[in-house]
Amino acid sequence: MRALARIVAEADGRGGTRLARLRGEPPLQLRHTPDGSATATVHLIGSAAGPLGGDDLRIEIEVGEGASLCVRSVAASIALPGRDGALSRTTVTATVAAGGELRWLPEQLVAAAGCRHQATSTVELAGGARLRWREELICGRHDEQPGDAVVSTIVDYGGAPLLRQSLTIGPGTPGWDGPAVLGGARATGSLLLVDAAAAPAPPAVLGATAVRMPLSGPATLVSATAPDAHVLRGYLDA
Repeated sequence: MRALARIVAEADGRGGTRLARLRGEPPLQLRHTPDGSATATVHLIGSAAGPLGGDDLRIEIEVGEGASLCVRSVAASIALPGRDGALSRTTVTATVAAGGELRWLPEQLVAAAGCRHQATSTVELAGGARLRWREELICGRHDEQPGDAVVSTIVDYGGAPLLRQSLTIGPGTPGWDGPAVLGGARATGSLLLVDAAAAPAPPAVLGATAVRMPLSGPATLVSATAPDAHVLRGYLDA
C-alpha cells in the first residue's frame, strides 16, 4: 500500500494558526483537533493495521512563518511482516520557517516479530524556527522478540547539519541488544528540543539510562533506554 499525508500550517494573522492543507490517504488519516490555543493540533489516525511489509507511507509537513503546529497520533504504530518478507517504509519530511514551531509527538513505533521496517525523518529548520521532536521505538510486542527495524533522523538548522542519528535493531543486526547498543532494554527513544531563544541546558544524567546533551546549535537532545514504554515516556517527558 502507498499513501501520502500532507499538512500545511500558516499563521492566520490574528495570533493563531490555520491549516491551509490537511490531506490524508488510508491508512494515514488526519483530524484537526482544536484545543483553543494558538497552536493547531492534528492527530494521525491509522485506519488500517500497519505499516505492513511492502507499505510505503509518507507524511509531508510544512509550517509557515509565525505558525505553530502539533502533530500527535491516537495509538502506537505496529510494524508488521508481510507474506513475502518485503520491506515497509515510513518517511516523514518537514520544513519549518523562521518564527514557526513544530511539535512532533506521536505514540510509539513497535517493531513486531518478523517485520522489516525502515523509518526515516528529515527536518529542515530555518534560523529562528522551533522544534520539539520525539521518537520512541519498542522492541517487539509483549513477550516477543522484535523484527528488523531502522530508525534514522536528519535535522538541519539554518542550512547547517544539526543532528544525524540512526538506530538499527533486530535479529539481522548482531549485537543490537548488547551493552554497546541497547543493553537488553526493550524501549528506546529521544526528544530533540530546538529553540534559539531558550537558555542552553547543561549536560545531565536524568535517570539510570537517560541523558541530556547540548548539541552544536540551539538544541538539546534527550536520549533514553528503558524496560518498557511507560518508563521511557517518563524519561522523555521529564
